[in-house]
Amino acid sequence: MNQDTVTEDKKSTSTVVANPWGKLRQFTSARIALGRTGLSMPTTPQLAFQLAHAQARDAVYHPLDVDTCKASVKEELGLPENQCLVLHSAAVDRDMYLKRPDLGRRLDRASQETLIRFAQTEDKLQEHARRYDVAFVLVDGLSALAIEMNAVPFLRLASKHLGDQGYAIAPFSIVEQGRVAIGDEIGERLGAKLVVVLIGERPGLSSPDSMGLYITWAPKVGLTDESRNCISNVRREGLSFTEAESKLNFLMTEALTRELTGVQLKDETVTNDGIRSDQRRSFLLDHS
Repeated sequence: MNQDTVTEDKKSTSTVVANPWGKLRQFTSARIALGRTGLSMPTTPQLAFQLAHAQARDAVYHPLDVDTCKASVKEELGLPENQCLVLHSAAVDRDMYLKRPDLGRRLDRASQETLIRFAQTEDKLQEHARRYDVAFVLVDGLSALAIEMNAVPFLRLASKHLGDQGYAIAPFSIVEQGRVAIGDEIGERLGAKLVVVLIGERPGLSSPDSMGLYITWAPKVGLTDESRNCISNVRREGLSFTEAESKLNFLMTEALTRELTGVQLKDETVTNDGIRSDQRRSFLLDHS
């Protein structure tokens, strides 16, 4: 019996029952239309699920390589030493970070003092003014892997347009054990009109390396999520760096012009197929 015959026999004796939603798999990497074997999931997707779950857990506990991240940011953007700050939240370790989200939203005392010392070196005449247009904050979040893989390539692309716009950019900050809202305190202490937080998002079972961008006008401690705009799933297999940069450029320009972000500011960028982001329909509705 040759190999072709063996392969054909395996196909004919397969116990996997196909799912009629199989055609929808071309639109998503989500686990849909996996078929079944009797009342159970087939072995291959079950093993793939276990691997994805392990990768998601690893991403949550993966520590951010701060030294490498800082060196890469400085080299890529041509920053002097004092223009890239390493900070830490009030959550002293990963276990506390996961149990106490509130501590991840505030800086620890040492980081507060770092920003105070930096501010003291600035022009005293501008002490009470917002001296920068935008502050970029890189935060490990729930997936430091996402920052290590995506932050520098994204900033490489974004920096070209930032220079053309003539924005006054605050020192870049790299934060360990941080949540989104920690950018509010950093932006406020730096005197930035706008803060952009690049953060590792909660790992999914198909995306352990997803980075989110959160844009907030007039950052200050105590703001909540309706004050922000979010660009999510920035990664090579998700929203491309080019599309994400286009959205960020639009939202930053609008925010600085209209002096607002959040629920009052909509993403009106046009995607590759000519449809505005705020007018896009769900593919489930279009293919039902």
